[in-house]
Amino acid sequence: MITVQNLTKYYGQKAILGGLSFEVETGHVVGIIGPNGSGKSTLLKLISGVEPKSSGTILLAGKPVEAYSRRELAKQLSVLQQEALPPLGFTVREVVEMGRFPYQNWLGEEVGGDGSLIDEIMDRLGILPLAERTLERLSGGERQRVALAKAMAQEPKLLLLDEPTTYLDIGFQIQMMDYIRNWQREHKLTVVAVLHDLNIAAQYCDRVIVLKDGGVVADGAPREVFTRSLIQEVYGASATIISHPVSGVPQVLLQPAGISEFPAQIRKI
Repeated sequence: MITVQNLTKYYGQKAILGGLSFEVETGHVVGIIGPNGSGKSTLLKLISGVEPKSSGTILLAGKPVEAYSRRELAKQLSVLQQEALPPLGFTVREVVEMGRFPYQNWLGEEVGGDGSLIDEIMDRLGILPLAERTLERLSGGERQRVALAKAMAQEPKLLLLDEPTTYLDIGFQIQMMDYIRNWQREHKLTVVAVLHDLNIAAQYCDRVIVLKDGGVVADGAPREVFTRSLIQEVYGASATIISHPVSGVPQVLLQPAGISEFPAQIRKI
């Protein structure tokens, strides 16, 4: 689905990304993690075509990203960001309908469209009763569901997530990621997600790519990548890694300064 080869990005003389190379297969969920300033969000902007690369190659379905028209690219991918919604004043239905832009003619009409897809998506995400409510009257969790509905209405093959759960409480974080994971499985969607929460990355990602200083320092399944030494190297933090008691995936327990060891009953992996 995605092929990145020797990708670089400079802002002036400063290198943000330095020679990245990796591939993402269709239908996989890949997390991009790393400390602030490591180039995570910049990488997503390059893949989505929002910003031009300095050098290297980005192929989407075998075709260079820059070779797609805006409308063609919008049929291939959608982006869900921290602040993914338009200015206030629009209703929920109007925002979700914006996701149909790639399929509309120059008059803003969609040939053969009857609105049933929009209703189905809103119903699935529990926002159909909010259809005529304006954005300023929504909670944070409701707004993020509207943003996801807009992305779903676009019917992309690739979903790019830029820290989509940052401003949500833990209940909404899990709910949001469950929605995305279910959508991904049903439609064999490819997902690339920039995430700060390592435990959420471990729970929902098939693979994680770890960036530091614009380069890849680790790439693999969460169980292979999340180690005490990597957390120390990348984040400068001490941690103990344990297995989740239900899913078995690694979970990161940060170790405060002054605590030399966790209790014996916590089993490390």
